[in-house]
Amino acid sequence: MTRYAVLLRGVNVGGVNLKMAEVATVLTGVGFSGVKTVLATGNVLLDSDDDAATVRAGVEQALGRVFGYDAYALVYDLDTLADIDAGFPFTREVDDTHSYVTFVSDAEILDELAELTAGPQERIARGDGVLYWQTPRGATLASTIGKTMGKSRYKSCTTTRNLRTLVKMLSR
Repeated sequence: MTRYAVLLRGVNVGGVNLKMAEVATVLTGVGFSGVKTVLATGNVLLDSDDDAATVRAGVEQALGRVFGYDAYALVYDLDTLADIDAGFPFTREVDDTHSYVTFVSDAEILDELAELTAGPQERIARGDGVLYWQTPRGATLASTIGKTMGKSRYKSCTTTRNLRTLVKMLSR
Protein backbone atom coordinates (compact mmCIF):
# COMPACT_ATOMS: atom_id res chain seq x y z
CA MET A 1 0.00 0.00 0.00
CA THR A 2 1.36 3.40 -1.02
CA ARG A 3 0.42 6.76 0.49
CA TYR A 4 -0.22 9.34 -2.21
CA ALA A 5 -0.67 13.08 -2.38
CA VAL A 6 -3.39 13.96 -4.88
CA LEU A 7 -3.26 17.56 -6.09
CA LEU A 8 -6.51 18.62 -7.75
CA ARG A 9 -6.27 21.40 -10.33
CA GLY A 10 -8.41 24.51 -9.99
CA VAL A 11 -10.50 23.49 -6.98
CA ASN A 12 -11.93 26.21 -4.71
CA VAL A 13 -9.67 28.88 -6.17
CA GLY A 14 -11.83 30.37 -8.87
CA GLY A 15 -14.25 28.13 -10.65
CA VAL A 16 -14.90 24.65 -9.35
CA ASN A 17 -16.22 24.69 -5.80
CA LEU A 18 -16.12 21.36 -3.99
CA LYS A 19 -16.60 20.53 -0.35
CA MET A 20 -13.58 18.55 0.67
CA ALA A 21 -15.67 16.26 2.90
CA GLU A 22 -17.68 15.29 -0.20
CA VAL A 23 -14.48 14.71 -2.18
CA ALA A 24 -13.25 12.39 0.59
CA THR A 25 -16.55 10.51 0.57
CA VAL A 26 -16.41 10.02 -3.21
CA LEU A 27 -12.81 8.81 -3.18
CA THR A 28 -13.47 6.43 -0.31
CA GLY A 29 -16.52 5.17 -2.16
CA VAL A 30 -14.48 4.21 -5.23
CA GLY A 31 -12.07 2.15 -3.16
CA PHE A 32 -9.30 4.40 -1.90
CA SER A 33 -8.44 4.06 1.79
CA GLY A 34 -7.04 6.44 4.38
CA VAL A 35 -8.55 9.40 2.54
CA LYS A 36 -7.82 12.71 4.19
CA THR A 37 -8.12 16.21 2.78
CA VAL A 38 -5.68 19.00 3.59
CA LEU A 39 -6.93 22.58 3.42
CA ALA A 40 -9.80 23.44 1.08
CA THR A 41 -7.84 23.82 -2.13
CA GLY A 42 -7.91 20.31 -3.55
CA ASN A 43 -5.24 18.48 -1.60
CA VAL A 44 -5.95 14.85 -0.73
CA LEU A 45 -3.91 12.14 0.92
CA LEU A 46 -4.94 8.55 0.25
CA ASP A 47 -3.68 4.98 0.17
CA SER A 48 -3.76 2.62 -2.79
CA ASP A 49 -2.09 -0.53 -4.10
CA ASP A 50 -2.22 0.97 -7.60
CA ASP A 51 0.49 3.02 -9.28
CA ALA A 52 0.25 6.83 -9.49
CA ALA A 53 -1.11 6.83 -13.06
CA THR A 54 -3.94 4.46 -12.13
CA VAL A 55 -4.75 6.50 -9.02
CA ARG A 56 -4.81 9.67 -11.14
CA ALA A 57 -7.21 8.13 -13.65
CA GLY A 58 -9.48 6.81 -10.89
CA VAL A 59 -9.59 10.16 -9.08
CA GLU A 60 -10.27 12.15 -12.24
CA GLN A 61 -13.00 9.77 -13.41
CA ALA A 62 -14.75 9.60 -10.02
CA LEU A 63 -14.71 13.34 -9.35
CA GLY A 64 -15.67 14.22 -12.91
CA ARG A 65 -18.60 11.81 -12.84
CA VAL A 66 -19.93 12.81 -9.42
CA PHE A 67 -19.35 16.57 -9.57
CA GLY A 68 -19.84 17.08 -13.30
CA TYR A 69 -16.64 18.89 -14.22
CA ASP A 70 -13.41 18.16 -16.09
CA ALA A 71 -11.38 16.92 -13.14
CA TYR A 72 -7.60 17.12 -13.35
CA ALA A 73 -5.27 15.71 -10.72
CA LEU A 74 -1.55 15.13 -10.33
CA VAL A 75 -0.53 12.28 -8.05
CA TYR A 76 2.75 11.71 -6.20
CA ASP A 77 3.82 9.21 -3.58
CA LEU A 78 4.85 10.95 -0.37
CA ASP A 79 8.56 10.17 -0.82
CA THR A 80 8.50 11.99 -4.15
CA LEU A 81 6.58 14.88 -2.62
CA ALA A 82 9.18 15.08 0.17
CA ASP A 83 12.00 15.13 -2.42
CA ILE A 84 10.25 17.93 -4.32
CA ASP A 85 9.83 19.91 -1.12
CA ALA A 86 13.46 19.36 -0.12
CA GLY A 87 14.62 20.45 -3.56
CA PHE A 88 13.23 23.96 -3.26
CA PRO A 89 16.26 26.01 -4.39
CA PHE A 90 15.46 29.40 -2.90
CA THR A 91 15.24 30.70 0.65
CA ARG A 92 11.98 29.14 1.79
CA GLU A 93 10.56 31.99 3.86
CA VAL A 94 11.13 35.52 2.59
CA ASP A 95 9.16 38.49 3.89
CA ASP A 96 6.43 39.68 1.51
CA THR A 97 7.12 36.80 -0.88
CA HIS A 98 5.22 33.65 -1.89
CA SER A 99 7.13 30.44 -2.53
CA TYR A 100 5.47 28.02 -4.98
CA VAL A 101 5.92 24.71 -6.73
CA THR A 102 4.23 24.13 -10.07
CA PHE A 103 3.83 20.39 -10.67
CA VAL A 104 4.04 19.39 -14.33
CA SER A 105 3.21 15.91 -15.65
CA ASP A 106 4.12 16.59 -19.30
CA ALA A 107 7.86 16.81 -20.07
CA GLU A 108 7.38 19.06 -23.12
CA ILE A 109 5.28 21.51 -21.11
CA LEU A 110 7.90 21.50 -18.35
CA ASP A 111 10.59 22.31 -20.94
CA GLU A 112 8.41 25.16 -22.23
CA LEU A 113 7.72 26.57 -18.77
CA ALA A 114 11.37 26.29 -17.73
CA GLU A 115 12.27 28.60 -20.63
CA LEU A 116 10.11 31.44 -19.30
CA THR A 117 11.93 34.60 -18.28
CA ALA A 118 11.29 35.66 -14.71
CA GLY A 119 9.76 39.06 -14.19
CA PRO A 120 11.06 41.71 -11.81
CA GLN A 121 11.57 40.34 -8.30
CA GLU A 122 10.44 36.88 -9.48
CA ARG A 123 12.59 33.76 -9.37
CA ILE A 124 12.09 30.60 -11.46
CA ALA A 125 14.06 27.35 -11.35
CA ARG A 126 13.45 23.96 -12.91
CA GLY A 127 13.31 20.89 -10.71
CA ASP A 128 12.58 17.22 -11.35
CA GLY A 129 9.08 17.36 -12.84
CA VAL A 130 8.38 20.73 -11.26
CA LEU A 131 9.00 24.42 -11.62
CA TYR A 132 9.97 26.26 -8.44
CA TRP A 133 9.17 29.94 -8.22
CA GLN A 134 8.90 32.91 -5.93
CA THR A 135 7.07 36.14 -6.46
CA PRO A 136 6.26 39.17 -4.32
CA ARG A 137 3.03 38.96 -2.30
CA GLY A 138 0.18 40.48 -4.22
CA ALA A 139 1.89 39.89 -7.56
CA THR A 140 1.17 36.19 -8.09
CA LEU A 141 -1.41 36.58 -10.86
CA ALA A 142 0.63 39.29 -12.59
CA SER A 143 3.85 37.25 -12.44
CA THR A 144 5.27 35.42 -15.44
CA ILE A 145 4.16 32.01 -14.14
CA GLY A 146 0.84 33.33 -12.84
CA LYS A 147 -0.11 34.72 -16.24
CA THR A 148 1.05 31.60 -18.03
CA MET A 149 -0.77 29.08 -15.82
CA GLY A 150 -4.14 30.59 -16.74
CA LYS A 151 -3.90 29.24 -20.29
CA SER A 152 -6.18 26.30 -21.00
CA ARG A 153 -3.41 24.19 -22.55
CA TYR A 154 -1.88 23.73 -19.08
CA LYS A 155 -5.04 22.58 -17.28
CA SER A 156 -4.59 18.85 -17.66
CA CYS A 157 -0.92 18.64 -16.77
CA THR A 158 -0.06 21.35 -14.23
CA THR A 159 -1.08 22.55 -10.81
CA THR A 160 0.60 24.94 -8.40
CA ARG A 161 0.90 24.79 -4.64
CA ASN A 162 2.32 27.17 -2.07
CA LEU A 163 5.35 25.60 -0.40
CA ARG A 164 3.57 25.82 2.95
CA THR A 165 0.83 23.53 1.59
CA LEU A 166 3.42 20.85 0.82
CA VAL A 167 4.77 21.11 4.34
CA LYS A 168 1.23 20.65 5.73
CA MET A 169 0.62 17.63 3.52
CA LEU A 170 3.90 16.01 4.53
CA SER A 171 3.18 16.54 8.22
CA ARG A 172 -0.15 14.63 8.13
